Amino acid sequence: MCGICGIFAFTHGFAADVATVSRMRDTLTYRGPDDAGAVVPDGDPVALGHRRLSIVDLSPAGHQPMANEDRTVWITYNGEVYNHEALRAELEAKGHRFRSRTDTEAILHLYEEEGPDSVRRLEGMFALAIWDGRRRELFLARDRVGVKPLYYASLPGGFVFGSEVKALLEHPAVPRDLDEHAFFDYLTFAFTPPPATMYRGISKLGPAERLIVRANGSLERSSYWTAFSREVTGEVREMSEEAQVHRLRDLLRESIRKRMMSDVPFGVFLSGGVDSSANVALMAELIDQPVRTFATAPADHSRYDERRYAQLIAERFGTEHHEVLIDAEAMMGFLPNMIYHQDEPTADPTSIPQHFVAQLARDNGTIVVQCGEGSDELFHGYKGYADHRRYVVPFQRVPQPLRRGFGTFAARATRRFGRGIRHGEALYDAGHSSLPYWGGALCFRGEVKDTILRDHLERAPSYATVERHWHDAERLAPGVDLFQRMTYLELKQRLPELLLMRLDRITMASSVEAREPFLDHHLVEFALALPPEMKHRDGVGKYVLKRAMQGLLPDEILSRPKQGFGTPMEEWMRGDFGVRAQQTIRRSSLAERGLLDYERIDQLFAAHRGRRGDWHKHLWNLYSVSAWHDRWIAGQSA
Repeated sequence: MCGICGIFAFTHGFAADVATVSRMRDTLTYRGPDDAGAVVPDGDPVALGHRRLSIVDLSPAGHQPMANEDRTVWITYNGEVYNHEALRAELEAKGHRFRSRTDTEAILHLYEEEGPDSVRRLEGMFALAIWDGRRRELFLARDRVGVKPLYYASLPGGFVFGSEVKALLEHPAVPRDLDEHAFFDYLTFAFTPPPATMYRGISKLGPAERLIVRANGSLERSSYWTAFSREVTGEVREMSEEAQVHRLRDLLRESIRKRMMSDVPFGVFLSGGVDSSANVALMAELIDQPVRTFATAPADHSRYDERRYAQLIAERFGTEHHEVLIDAEAMMGFLPNMIYHQDEPTADPTSIPQHFVAQLARDNGTIVVQCGEGSDELFHGYKGYADHRRYVVPFQRVPQPLRRGFGTFAARATRRFGRGIRHGEALYDAGHSSLPYWGGALCFRGEVKDTILRDHLERAPSYATVERHWHDAERLAPGVDLFQRMTYLELKQRLPELLLMRLDRITMASSVEAREPFLDHHLVEFALALPPEMKHRDGVGKYVLKRAMQGLLPDEILSRPKQGFGTPMEEWMRGDFGVRAQQTIRRSSLAERGLLDYERIDQLFAAHRGRRGDWHKHLWNLYSVSAWHDRWIAGQSA
């Protein structure tokens, strides 16, 4: 895993030199502490930079940026391609000569053979940039599910890109300002849907997107994969329930095996839930040494402490187990670093425990970890999926005028009595739009959103983003069911731009590489093709996954209630940190823009402290963006 950046100058006055790209590169040192490179290829109007975290072939032969034999094609690449050895054998048979054992070199030679279509052959996680001196084009691509981020800015006179926004901001031509429309979407989603970012003039590639940049400044952006596979869907329809269960177990085992590709120590983040426990169980089958496992929990908040389940799995499989506890003081001490590393805000406090468990892994010499991200979205482990199916979808059969009125009443009533806020807001959304589902982990919406905004921006942008993906699902897979639509929406928005972006930022801050076996694209295609009753049955989510793990995991793990990997932010927001957060929001440079009603925000803090509802998610959203604006837009040090 690495950090990449680069520049493509369209005019002579646009800075594209080694010194500039090196400054960009070195903002990403923690992403690649083992090596650094920068190059301007043979006088071309391009500068490429790279920071290396050595995982496969630790020798200097893996140095990047890397060129082909005649130095006409160069790559800077971040990620892991798990089928690179098979690709290498194929390419050697065609006459290509390799100087390393790296996946980087396989990608480079594959591009020589197949051009931009080569990304369709890559299995893994990646963000890459290839300068093709023969075509005078820069090619960028992001992996199918968006595990690795890639940002860019197309500017008068040139183009810049990087693994993180902070690299782009080192270029003198890149502006540093808030995109207010993106901010409006952020309040609802807790992230910014692509291609926008919170920075005016800076964009990001979405999952499974590629971009060709030409010397005249034109951009050609396209998608190269969809999670809907007609071939897989046809196979699943012909399979019995038992066959589907066995296929899932085989796909997950193979995905875990591929993600053990490493020349450095690897392990598992273990919460004690079904997902991380499945990682441990199947990894233990594949190696002849103890699996390294890492767990965390908040101190003095037993409601969020899952360690007894993690310890049960650690004992069952004889792992080398490590734990770390987090208290409010440690949390507050970490926040300035969190804001620095999340240079585009992602308002999920799970970043806090993820930081401490990632640092625990690194401190114990473990560089690569496998995680459970994606399972809940693929197999509908969250209660909200079933709730929408049970309550919100039938609600849409009500005539629109009545639906709109009842949705407004439900949202107001739940807010007033402080219970069921999530369900009330979901009914509000369904009453005021044609869609029953807007995505998981939504924050400000409806009248609550309107009341905190001074300038009542139009509601359309946030709704339009969801609507586009909702209808794309029907276009790509006619007759798609509700659960499949929900998963498709999550794969396009919340999973890559909140959960995976958060995981990438936090693990890389500790120079740790995270891998997600549930997000192997073969497994994703299979899961999306499954009928809804294989995901949720008799009130139980992840039905097929739990069936697949029977006999491997203890019944206590398979039958335990769903518990998210959370933090006591609800409680912290009622204590000293809540006071600090309120002051940060009030005093933030964001307030000078006049976008928010701070008296209404004070009322939300008062309601939360008075236990008139749980508003911690909304308050964390506002704290995160306020602290981000101070650090990255106003340039104030924490």
